[in-house]
Amino acid sequence: MILASLFFALLAAVLHIYIFTMESITWTRPATWKRFGVASQADAETTKALAYNQGFYNLFLAAGALAGAGFVALAPEDPVLAAAGWTLVFSSCGSMLLASLVLALSGRKYLRAAATQGATPLLAVVLGVAALAA
Repeated sequence: MILASLFFALLAAVLHIYIFTMESITWTRPATWKRFGVASQADAETTKALAYNQGFYNLFLAAGALAGAGFVALAPEDPVLAAAGWTLVFSSCGSMLLASLVLALSGRKYLRAAATQGATPLLAVVLGVAALAA
């Protein structure tokens, strides 16, 4: 179960790096801002700084999940590194999961995006807790 948890943490990180790319790099491209429900190019330009900042939140969550998974995978016999790794995995994936819950509560039109964002961190956390409890 440890490997499955780490696999889902890595998938969650990859998704959040992709979201970072859209929010911080390609935000003003029509394909990106339309995906986020922005009404016009002018609105995309107006919200560019907000999206840029939000993208970095996603990048930092991804970095935490990646670092945590790396610590757990590369040093399973070192209790200090393993504990640090699990702390990073749980805090990063837990934050991703809570953010997806906030998105889901923002309106019915966001349910699919929330499920997409929340599924992999949920599996990482549940499988990780189960592995550590066993």
